[in-house]
Amino acid sequence: MGDGEDAGRRSGRSERSGRSRRSGRAHRPDGAGGRGTSGGPSDRSEPGPPRPGRLVVGVSGSLAGLAALRAAAREARTGGRALVAVLAWEPPEGEAAYMLRPDREWAAYWREDARARLGRAFDEAFGGDPPGVVAVERRLVRDRAWRALCGAADRPDDRLVIGARGARWGRRYGATARRVLARAACPVLVVPAPHLPRHDRAALRRATPEDFFLSPA
Repeated sequence: MGDGEDAGRRSGRSERSGRSRRSGRAHRPDGAGGRGTSGGPSDRSEPGPPRPGRLVVGVSGSLAGLAALRAAAREARTGGRALVAVLAWEPPEGEAAYMLRPDREWAAYWREDARARLGRAFDEAFGGDPPGVVAVERRLVRDRAWRALCGAADRPDDRLVIGARGARWGRRYGATARRVLARAACPVLVVPAPHLPRHDRAALRRATPEDFFLSPA
């Protein structure tokens, strides 16, 4: 289950069947009475059931993103769908400022940082890959989050899952969620962040790394 490339594009070359073309003589069904037809069964195989669309989920490392990742894995497991986790990233100064002074090492550093955040999200949510999911793809996309998500979930039978902080308390969605809802080509599930009491949220905002250190016994 490897990481996808930044652009998330696959090769457009399609695999052709090894079956050679038949002659122009039409094949008649059994009992048609035509000369030269065989009475045996047709060698054409019946098409299998259509494969369900993918579960595409946006990963950010936030509490809402972790809740979305867990919800998408649960849907993928119960529906027999593949799970595609997308983390969008850009250089911290933005693409416009980066193009003024491009630096491949600088971009590579932030790409690896994005890869680490994507892996950390899976570790925090499941301790690795989610169990019971038929296929898992971890994809890094260098783009704005809403464009990366809408580009990844480009099939009508896909389902896109995103996390949003304002989904539970009736607040207005953020810019990314609004753009995804307006432009997505498939159904979108918005997952709220876990509810925390107000005093706990205030304590977390004031917390420092030292607050999480365990004192020696």
